[in-house]
Amino acid sequence: MLFSGLELSRRLERAEGHACVQFAEARQRLFPASGAEWMECAGAQVVFDGVDSPITQSFGLGIFEAMTAGALDEIERFFYDRGAPVLHEVSPLAGVPAVDLLCSRSYRPIEISNVVYQPLTRPAGEEARDITVRVIGPGEAPVWGDVSARGWAHEHPEFMDFLLEAGAICTAREDSVCFLGEVGGKPGAASLLCLHEGVALFGGSSTVPELRRHGLHGALLRERMRYAFDHGCDLAMMVAEAGSNSQRNAEREGFRVAYTRTKWKLWS
Repeated sequence: MLFSGLELSRRLERAEGHACVQFAEARQRLFPASGAEWMECAGAQVVFDGVDSPITQSFGLGIFEAMTAGALDEIERFFYDRGAPVLHEVSPLAGVPAVDLLCSRSYRPIEISNVVYQPLTRPAGEEARDITVRVIGPGEAPVWGDVSARGWAHEHPEFMDFLLEAGAICTAREDSVCFLGEVGGKPGAASLLCLHEGVALFGGSSTVPELRRHGLHGALLRERMRYAFDHGCDLAMMVAEAGSNSQRNAEREGFRVAYTRTKWKLWS
């Protein structure tokens, strides 16, 4: 049995950090004027993906090397030089001294999430006859991006342009696999998987309103499990708001909480 601890946290945090680094690099390739870039400092991956991007933050601070005032100075300058807020996702395995240092420098917690995981096995069985889940092929990035955006933007259509841009970046990202779910040959759901050193990071699934409640969400999860297992991964992970429906859905699928993580923001 795999227990929660520092080594597990290092693997999970590095996998998410890697996915966000690859997102920023894909943005820079597609949109050079964005200024997206990243650096490594004190073992942490520090990502700038735009001033308002949820990816603009650090990952893994304090779990690969001890958190120090000097390292925080360097990371803070990286964000300030780009006009961005200073944000860190911090695992509890960083320890009390790390949290104490953040508090002494006017950081405050702004978000709590649960990192959930499970050892990977290959799901058995087949999907319903009219449901197909597959990895997108060459030239299908626009289809995937449209389905993903329409699903996420159903209740917030004002975000459509942002979601279409994010979809283009996701399909261009390295070490990322995009899946399309279809009902009777009609594309209706999109999801993705990011792979890093045996860890499969499961992104959210998006289903267009007219094809919800057809079983696409579960089919996408199972196919991604098969794909990750067949490609050498031994761990699956997700990140969800603590106590959310997303967390409960993950636990119903066999995921369990590895640890509760806090996002910290520097208040000037």
